[in-house]
Amino acid sequence: MKIRIEEDRCEGHGRCWETVPDLIEDDDRGRGVVSDPTSEIPTNLEEQARAAARVCPERAVILSD
Repeated sequence: MKIRIEEDRCEGHGRCWETVPDLIEDDDRGRGVVSDPTSEIPTNLEEQARAAARVCPERAVILSD
């Protein structure tokens, strides 16, 4: 599973990087950025990644297989 953020949707609420700081950090504008977009999500962080996708009001956090 991989995680990405739709840049044009992100409004910078910070819920994603607060939910899974091991995968997502904030940029200089306060918007979420995936730390390593080419890597697979470690198994132990998959549920946190799903939670980050659920809490995003704009649905900018995208998970894919």
